[in-house]
Amino acid sequence: MKIIQKLSSKNLFIFNLVLIGAIFGFSMAFLSFSCSAPKVRANAQVTPVIIPEDALAVAEGLQTVFRSVSEKVLPSVVELKTVSVSRQQLPNIPGIPWDFFFGPRDRERTPNQEREYRSQGLGSGIIVRYKDGTYYALTNNHVVDRATEIRVATRDGNEYAAELVGKDERKDLAMVSFKTSDVYPLAVLGDSDKVAVGEWAIAMGNPLGEQFSFSVTLGIVSAVGRTGGPGGNINDFIQTDAPINQGNSGGPLVNIRGEIVGINTWIASNNSGGGSVGLGFAIPINNAKRSIDEFITTGSISYGWLGVSLMEANREIISGLNLEGKRGALAAQVFQGSPADKGGIKPGDFITHVNGRETRGVNQLQLLVGDLRPGDLAKFSIVRDGKSMEMQVRIEARTDQVASDNKKLWPGVTVVPLTDQLRETLQLDKDAKGLVVTQVIPGTPADIAGLRQSDRITGINGEKVADIAAFYKVLREKTDKELWFSMLRDGATVESARFKR
Repeated sequence: MKIIQKLSSKNLFIFNLVLIGAIFGFSMAFLSFSCSAPKVRANAQVTPVIIPEDALAVAEGLQTVFRSVSEKVLPSVVELKTVSVSRQQLPNIPGIPWDFFFGPRDRERTPNQEREYRSQGLGSGIIVRYKDGTYYALTNNHVVDRATEIRVATRDGNEYAAELVGKDERKDLAMVSFKTSDVYPLAVLGDSDKVAVGEWAIAMGNPLGEQFSFSVTLGIVSAVGRTGGPGGNINDFIQTDAPINQGNSGGPLVNIRGEIVGINTWIASNNSGGGSVGLGFAIPINNAKRSIDEFITTGSISYGWLGVSLMEANREIISGLNLEGKRGALAAQVFQGSPADKGGIKPGDFITHVNGRETRGVNQLQLLVGDLRPGDLAKFSIVRDGKSMEMQVRIEARTDQVASDNKKLWPGVTVVPLTDQLRETLQLDKDAKGLVVTQVIPGTPADIAGLRQSDRITGINGEKVADIAAFYKVLREKTDKELWFSMLRDGATVESARFKR
């Protein structure tokens, strides 16, 4: 028993000794790791990062360009402060509650009282001309439209009274002038026809009020030839993602050479406050060059007039008129007695070029014709019956009266080929034929003959027209003396009245 106890005591001593040694070893290892780990992290943090000199030189060079462009152009940028005054007639309401409780008071009321309302506006502009102590700044029409007071503020802190020189609603352009003996540089106008997608774009102006005046933002050209501007604007816009906000309107869009390539005009935004989402649009400066000269010399803009009603050609029309691979605009109708009519352009002609310049659509054609001067002899390239032709047309002046006299439109009806979607909308059989009337202009020959919207035209003057190509061919060749239509209406075949030419 004593031997067993001695053995047990010795074993216990050895076990304890080993346990203490293990604990001591783990403790030392832990302390060693804990002390050395921070040193490793410290060493990692202080390891120097070398910026490549060649990459830095490129970045600094680009930075120098942007800074130089800003210094070059900003002195030509102006802030436009406008005041619009309107008057509203106050209602002639008896005094309440005095009259209600005590009856009319013994005094005369002044009838038709008016109250004056003053609203302030803000925009941008760019100085483009100087003559005899007067500077001329280009801006947007919507910046100064209806303004009764205009003031121009420059980057150096000066402010001047300004006058409206002229405006153009169709292109949303306007010009103001101010007089001073101070010296300001004129902006250098570039060539917007050479602007390409992916190029640098620098926007300048006065976004969101005076606190952010004379701001510079950077982006690229996202697209060119955009259409669909607000208010019927006919420009083919430059699209950019350079941030543009309210107040930037009228300011310049600049390339990296410091040349003005556009006038910032509008933004597309899904924000309730109208903030920039990277969809800004500028009027190409080439669209404004002629306007600048006419504003200064005459105070108004004269547009050339061709005398056609245009429509974009969709896939069905492109296919039906054998226009695959062609770009242009369809002359759906022609004003009788117009320059187009005199020059030989007929309904159904597809206009592809004006004086050798491609017409990429309705807006582009309107721009090209509008920039022609009254009296110019212009060459129009067209496609008729699948064949290319050229017409010489003497351009006349466009006036609101002549351009809106729709009674002279020939024939006064717009038709489109039947599609599966149209058949479904009109609840027609899948094999239904004919050309659907989408519009009839009041007072025109088609209207006088009795055509209605949704009629399906099957013939003209007794000639069958199975497709849109046949429709325009018969219209050109068989209607010199009279015009009448065969059509399907409410499931019945009927003939229209006859229009005598």
